[in-house]
Amino acid sequence: MAKNASVAEVVRALAEPVAEEIGCWVWDVEFVKEGARRILRITIDSEEGITIDDCEKMHRAIDPILDEADPIEEQYYLEVSSPGVERELRTEEHVMACEGWDVEVRLYAPLNGAKNFRGVLLTLGENGEIRIDAKGTVMEFPRASVAKIQTYFEF
Repeated sequence: MAKNASVAEVVRALAEPVAEEIGCWVWDVEFVKEGARRILRITIDSEEGITIDDCEKMHRAIDPILDEADPIEEQYYLEVSSPGVERELRTEEHVMACEGWDVEVRLYAPLNGAKNFRGVLLTLGENGEIRIDAKGTVMEFPRASVAKIQTYFEF
């Protein structure tokens, strides 16, 4: 592992083979501060979806590996979860995995008076633009203008 790798990168490298062993993959890894707590959040997914049992298996399997590797110097809480039906798409891989899904794109600055756009996620543009089909109108947003992309589900 690279000497200057982030905690999330180091943990992802440790977690990916473990996730594969239990029949899933790592969707995301975050090391964040929430209030006074530091949280290491490993999000897993699979073709069949993730159950609480899958999260528990992953937690039990990765915990001793993290203890041995000791990639985090401070005290933290380990969370293992599923990305859920409404998930944030933070990477290009996330976007490609969710093509055809309903998404909401939030921009940093308004475009034609709006910052939020909903539509069906299309393939990325030539230069990585986020593309959606908003009721028959294809819209493209430069990646740098996008604050957040999240799938949504109408209940």
